[in-house]
Amino acid sequence: MLIRITLVVQNSVVRKQLRQVLARPDILVQVPRVRKNMWERIVHDPADALIISRSLLPNPLKEKMDELQDRPDSPAVVVLSDSPCPAIHAQLMAEGVDAVLFEGLAVEQVRDAIEAMLEKRRRLTQKSFFAPQPLAEPRLADFVSKSSSMAVFMNVVPRLVRSDTALLIEGETGVGKERLACAIHAEGPRSKGRFIALNCGALPEHLLESELFGHVQGAFTGATAARRGWFEIAHGGTLFLDEVGEIPVHLQVKLLRVLQEHEIQPIGSEKSFSVDVRVIAASNRPLEDEVEAGRFRRDLYHRLSVVTVTIPPLRRRPEDVPTLVERHIAYLARQMARRVTGIDPQAMQALCRYPWPGNVRELNNVIERAILLCDNTEIALDDLPESIGGTIAASPGAGPAPDAAHRLRIPEHWLARPLGEVREKFFSDLERQYLEGLLIATGGRIGETAKRAGLREHSIYEKMKKFGLRKEDYRASHGDKA
Repeated sequence: MLIRITLVVQNSVVRKQLRQVLARPDILVQVPRVRKNMWERIVHDPADALIISRSLLPNPLKEKMDELQDRPDSPAVVVLSDSPCPAIHAQLMAEGVDAVLFEGLAVEQVRDAIEAMLEKRRRLTQKSFFAPQPLAEPRLADFVSKSSSMAVFMNVVPRLVRSDTALLIEGETGVGKERLACAIHAEGPRSKGRFIALNCGALPEHLLESELFGHVQGAFTGATAARRGWFEIAHGGTLFLDEVGEIPVHLQVKLLRVLQEHEIQPIGSEKSFSVDVRVIAASNRPLEDEVEAGRFRRDLYHRLSVVTVTIPPLRRRPEDVPTLVERHIAYLARQMARRVTGIDPQAMQALCRYPWPGNVRELNNVIERAILLCDNTEIALDDLPESIGGTIAASPGAGPAPDAAHRLRIPEHWLARPLGEVREKFFSDLERQYLEGLLIATGGRIGETAKRAGLREHSIYEKMKKFGLRKEDYRASHGDKA
């Protein structure tokens, strides 16, 4: 995180010396030029430390200090006194000042005292600004897979960990894009910095710019105090921009400038300052399609997608379901204090048959629900939702119906839908599975796929767009780089 110091020192020589010795890449030293309403500005502008001459302190000091400390992010206050008198220093401390330093000390001694206070401030800021870290920190090992498509994917990802290269992660909702970004951060050189995740599609347009870049007091209606943006807070760490395709075009211009210049300018401010942040972006739909549609700037797309990786959906790697299920059971049962140690074969069969439209996130939710409902040490078929358990017609202990071998197994939840909806869903799933099978067989070669299907290439592309399929995924899994 970028540390802000507000320097309000009357002696111009001392002020210049302190500004020089305190300046570092992770410290922003602010020197207000206008002394009018100085304390009001100090109260409303974000800062981690305030260094102020005793002669510039407001009266009554106790009341003003209480006003400052009422803010959740109030700065540590260091007073530079022109008197070495211990009584004066004790009185200032009693009125709420954090430290009093004699102005006659060597500037290096003043710097050392302030830096010790800043280190303490960093720890306090992390506790107040951020939620606790998750119990299970993401790791790249979470993505180890038996799937050939994931094997190709995991051959690329470890190479990105030690780099600051911009990264674009694509994949359907629930595949684990944020978890992958967090794992890359946790195992890279920025792991001591913060990992900040921001969902660009979850914020109103008028708030997104302030969330990203911050604002100064009075920048817009309702801006009663200045606010840090997430770029500033993520200084030294990683900023994950989820659903980056939802950023409005006028903000895309400002984001592009930040990525190019490594500087941000808060809303309403005339000044910009440097930030050191690795940006990882994510999108649940191909961002290149948004560029072609004119909804996303091409230059920003190229800046974000220096490297692009796509996490395959769970339905394309059903061989991973058993491993994921066992991992989720082991972790969730421990966190939920439940004596569940495994899953019976029939329930596992049902989980492997289900297409998982919500991907790994849905699987995780299903396992959590099953652990809560489970009465034994193993999850049974009855513990699963009907939409999943219904894929297995026979219940535990019950024999099959006499003509079971000749019946089409229909999920029970289909029986609650009109025939027209079921027919449409059935043929849509069939068409998708047929197209995926052809793409796998041809290694993503569209011409060959169209020939086998008896369709035009244009029609194949339209169907792939309809189902969210990408030829690159099948080229990778097939080993065809052409």
